Amino acid sequence: MSDELKIKIKNVPRAPGAYLMKDAAGKVIYVGKARDLRNRVRAYFSGTDKRPMIPFLVSRIADVEFIVTGTEKEALILENNLIKEHRPKYNVIFRDDKTYFHIRIDPADRFPRFQLVRRPKKDGARCFGPYPSGGAARETLEFLQSVFLLRTCGDNELKGRKRACLEYEIGRCLAPCAGKVDESAYRRLVEDGIAFLEGKEKTLLAGLKARMDAAATQMRFEEAAALRDRIAAIVTTLEKQRISSLTPADQDVFGLFREGDRTLVCALHVRSGRVMGKKTFPLVRSIAGTDEILSALIKQYYDGKAYIPAEIIVSVDMEDREIIGEWLSEKKGRVVAVLSPQRGQKRGLLQIAMRNAENLFRSEQLAGREPKEALRLLAEALGLKQPPARIECFDISNVGGEYAVGSMVTFVDGVPCKDGYRRFRIRTVKGADDYAMMYEVLKRRYEKKEGLPDLIVVDGGRGHLGVALSLLKDLDIRGMAVIGFAKESRRKNPLSPDKNEDRVYLPRRKDPLYLARWPAAFFLLQRVRDEAHRFAVSYHRRLKEKSDFQSLLDEIPGIGPSRKKALLGHFGDLAALGRAAPEEVAQVPGIGKAWAAQICAFLKARS
Repeated sequence: MSDELKIKIKNVPRAPGAYLMKDAAGKVIYVGKARDLRNRVRAYFSGTDKRPMIPFLVSRIADVEFIVTGTEKEALILENNLIKEHRPKYNVIFRDDKTYFHIRIDPADRFPRFQLVRRPKKDGARCFGPYPSGGAARETLEFLQSVFLLRTCGDNELKGRKRACLEYEIGRCLAPCAGKVDESAYRRLVEDGIAFLEGKEKTLLAGLKARMDAAATQMRFEEAAALRDRIAAIVTTLEKQRISSLTPADQDVFGLFREGDRTLVCALHVRSGRVMGKKTFPLVRSIAGTDEILSALIKQYYDGKAYIPAEIIVSVDMEDREIIGEWLSEKKGRVVAVLSPQRGQKRGLLQIAMRNAENLFRSEQLAGREPKEALRLLAEALGLKQPPARIECFDISNVGGEYAVGSMVTFVDGVPCKDGYRRFRIRTVKGADDYAMMYEVLKRRYEKKEGLPDLIVVDGGRGHLGVALSLLKDLDIRGMAVIGFAKESRRKNPLSPDKNEDRVYLPRRKDPLYLARWPAAFFLLQRVRDEAHRFAVSYHRRLKEKSDFQSLLDEIPGIGPSRKKALLGHFGDLAALGRAAPEEVAQVPGIGKAWAAQICAFLKARS
């Protein structure tokens, strides 16, 4: 430990705040927060902190920086922001950039309809959600449309239509466009649908039953029969999902399973006493403490777009559990309790979540540690004559057709073979046409017919599979096993436990294949697909960052191609250049102090 670092540690302030630990190159390798910075940081270097990761981390620390805050809650928020900015090597980083679905309905419309939206607007419409998966949202929407029979067509289509469409003919819409239902009756259906989404099922069912009895008494038997069927559909759905004696509060239940440095977390999403779905988080490899892993995951998850329920139930009593509760309460605008129950109904829910986590962990472990057995099961599931020794998987990454790239990853005997990885910059396709991009990538890989794999996996559904089959036919490659692999819900009941999983699309088979009976095969395919996705996205981001970097440098007067190339080669991306001091920028060949000062001033003005 250097003398300078000893002095810093000796003078650590006794206040809440965040600390940034840096290596010899000045790179932030760990970010933490504390109620008392002095006690926490000194514990790292005095040996009183007995966490297994501490000696490993301390041996790499060359410098420590402190940022004092007013409260521990402010320190938690600052820690989260610093982790997002620096992405330190030894912090647990949870990646979840998905945008969650909501179900929207605007009561102000003349004939409202249910819609799926990703980003609700403050336009007076009612929005319900977010749903834990796109599949859960779509299944719920389908259920609503089949039971409450509201229109599915868009506003322009509604205005221009004069005759009832097929939805009316098959009994899935009341055709307000053709005047088949009056506004008051339609409005009542809207109110019923909203009551269902609000969880007011007792009031809803009582009202429906009263209306059914009244219709039967007045001999409107067709109306009574429709109400009877609606009641039966709602009751069946609720009974299959209702958890007996559960409180009506919205809850997220985090179950955790750990072996060695591998941790898997599974969350159950409970809304109004019903399990609306589950979420399995990516396997974490870290020697950090179990409570630290769970704390990091929860903070990063709710710092995103995830819905914050009234209760968060955790299987580990985290050190900062109460502070997390305060922070989430402030974000939500009402009290949020973070609980670690040891008995009772909530503990029972935790045990369900923990069993789910363990089962998923074991299946993934089998796929990772016994790949030959996983390959055998995969061959059995797909109906292959023998286990696929060489698997090649393809994915496409682009945003609106910009910076479009493709990736190919190769697994040999169930493990990654980095020599078989390839990146493709899309050359021939203009615009956002994933199918054409996939065709180009596959053609560039297989047109020479060299080193053909035993199995081709394309990341996508039936359409992407069709592209792969078409390419193989065009190249006259016969007998090749090829599948499409896409995530979608398999649930028949929209409110049943979430079974959102990947579907395998096979040639000459109408229905997709689910791999629930072959969990090890499922996790092997998932690993292959996720690796292809990671490889494609990393290349896409690198191209975009490089383009953004060059575009910004173009705006600085006097920065020509040679200086731009030197800066790009030295810093790699815009974020690194933006963090650099003028003295560091001046060290780049061809820059010097004057240009460095001008570049840093320009970037500071743009930030």
